[in-house]
Amino acid sequence: MPRRLSRAEFVALMAMLFATIAFSIDAMLPALPEIADELTPDAPNRAQLIITSFVLGMGIGTLFTGPLSDAYGRKPVIIGGAVIYIIASGLAWAANSLELMLAARVLQGLGVAGPRVVALAIVRDLYEGRGMAQLMSFVMMVFTLVPAVAPAIGAGIIAVAGWRAIFAAFVLFSLISVGWLALRQEETLPIEKRRPFKLTVLAAGVSEVVRNRQVMLTIVVIGLSFGILFSTLVSTQPVFDVLFDRGDTFHWWFALIALIAALGNVLNARIVMQLGMRRVASLSFFAQGFAAAAMLVVAAMAQWQAPWAFGFYVGWTASVFFMAGLTIGNLNALALVPMGHIAGMAASIVGAISTIGGVAIAAPVGLAFDGTPLPAALGVLICTTVAYLITRQLGDPAPTPVM
Repeated sequence: MPRRLSRAEFVALMAMLFATIAFSIDAMLPALPEIADELTPDAPNRAQLIITSFVLGMGIGTLFTGPLSDAYGRKPVIIGGAVIYIIASGLAWAANSLELMLAARVLQGLGVAGPRVVALAIVRDLYEGRGMAQLMSFVMMVFTLVPAVAPAIGAGIIAVAGWRAIFAAFVLFSLISVGWLALRQEETLPIEKRRPFKLTVLAAGVSEVVRNRQVMLTIVVIGLSFGILFSTLVSTQPVFDVLFDRGDTFHWWFALIALIAALGNVLNARIVMQLGMRRVASLSFFAQGFAAAAMLVVAAMAQWQAPWAFGFYVGWTASVFFMAGLTIGNLNALALVPMGHIAGMAASIVGAISTIGGVAIAAPVGLAFDGTPLPAALGVLICTTVAYLITRQLGDPAPTPVM
């Protein structure tokens, strides 16, 4: 087994690799109005596709990064993905139309699939079961700090150098995180455990994942979870700006929401070893179902000028992100329990299908934005209901020691 970093450094490194995703999404949120004005003034809702196009590229790239990491090792694939990400950031900086911007964002997503999937495989190489779920909660706790500050960083960059300069910040962030990995983390997949990158081997791995009922049901639930998260995310900035006229302070409110959401990961780390991954996720979906139903009632009442309306919306949005901290990490760990021998491949299949499924839910919800949270609340209610019903059918593995 490769030499392990201290737990604190390992958690921080994995969190920073995962945070490339959050930074690439959340730092763009304050820029959406300016990008809409410059690149798509006749259809400003289309600016939200800058978020979902990135996630789509990430989902597509996820299909390949896991198998490549099983064949060539974890570190080379992450570094190669970073090169693609940096090139795409330059293309996005130079884009003079929304179509070119969306193409560059898809390419960025392809690159970020490296750290997204392979970092998870690195964790799976060293930990498993509930121990993996607990460590992932620690990773997510640190990771959550990035969404808390990313919009403020993005707003600051816009104020100083314009929205295009955000892409230079993406390049710098990627160089730091990948440089840290290259210098400090040993390769976690020994040569003797690597699987050749052959179509027949890949087909066998895909077949094994697809034929496992537990894994496939979990993939569906993760997809619904991403649909909930992305649907809320793409509508949050427009709701602040259009409905409540608070676009200029959005980044501060989003920081508060992200910090509240971090408590979901804190709570999960405390309870997952006792309750199990499936039960924690199931209870979270159940609770969010009631919260989304309440938000739907408020949206139907259309009392947005009431003094409590803004606070209610902020609270509901925070509850959605809080729920993500209790579900997505657990569900990913649950899906990989029977797939340890093909962790990279399994992480790719789980990540690709669930992410693309989440985009398929979130994109129409974002485009349906009508100036209120109604489309998002309806989408979240439907997804949480279905996710709860499916999660009830999943099994929960026995506890495993934290190594």
